[in-house]
Amino acid sequence: MRALRFDQFGTPSVLQLSEIAAPLADAHNAVVAVKAASINPSDVRNVAGRFAQTRLPRTPGRDYSGVVVDGPVEWLGVEVWGTGGDTGFTRDGTHAELIAVPIASLRRKPSTLSHAQAASIGVTFMAAWCGVVEYAGLRAGETLVVIGASGGVGGAAVQIGKWLGARVFGVDRSTPDPDAPVTKMADRIITPGVEQAAAAIRELTGGRGAEVVLDCVGGPMFEPSLAMLAPRGRLSVLASPGQRRVGFDLLDFYHNESQLFGVDTLKRDLLASAEVLTAITPGFEDGTFQAPVIHSVVSLADAAAAYSQVEAGARGRVVLSPELV
Repeated sequence: MRALRFDQFGTPSVLQLSEIAAPLADAHNAVVAVKAASINPSDVRNVAGRFAQTRLPRTPGRDYSGVVVDGPVEWLGVEVWGTGGDTGFTRDGTHAELIAVPIASLRRKPSTLSHAQAASIGVTFMAAWCGVVEYAGLRAGETLVVIGASGGVGGAAVQIGKWLGARVFGVDRSTPDPDAPVTKMADRIITPGVEQAAAAIRELTGGRGAEVVLDCVGGPMFEPSLAMLAPRGRLSVLASPGQRRVGFDLLDFYHNESQLFGVDTLKRDLLASAEVLTAITPGFEDGTFQAPVIHSVVSLADAAAAYSQVEAGARGRVVLSPELV
């Protein structure tokens, strides 16, 4: 089969389209023909050597949508989707024509989604679900603030928050696109500077603050995010590009009884990730959740250029289709 491979870390130019042995099904694993696989920023960082757990040579890629072609008879021909923090790092990933996955991780693709759409959801909704639901425990009637609301994870978090019955405010440095999920679903979108962000949320909540804040930006937004929290509020953080160290007032933090969570989807393998896909599937089946905007769909042969697009900050999801030549 054809697969994208890298045997050294570096820029997307180190990626090579290679012919390698196809995976085989066994008592624990099924084989899926990949119809679509998105390129996540973490895939680009993986190729660049940013993750110590990656073992070379490796096929990258975390998210996929496809059809089971070998494995238990009851799964043959079934359209499935998946994601995993292990795929592309400690096991070969999804940027290939075929991938072997644990049978226990197989989940039916929502019928409302195309393969390209389904392949664009895994990492973003995984991060949002873990940060907002599993860690912060957002409940109906609470207020959720999403920092970086126009991004992939931010847009997923806005949708999850509304699905759970929360009031949702999106915070971004610029006005989101008209077709972005945050534009359609957030109760309010605010675009203040860093210094004004916390004050804006306080004003919108009558001075109380938000029960939950999801910070998809980190760095300079970390301290303002803490300042947005209501008493016993919960802050989930999942990014810190360019600024690893931050400072904050510890006295204010413990007097407010604030809670802080770090969100790392790489800790969720294919099996653990499948449980989150099960939880969000009804939202896609009933039309509540909106699939991400697709920027482009390209062949495996054009993958290096596609990786460069993601690295440059392409708006919308970039998807690989092994069926394209």
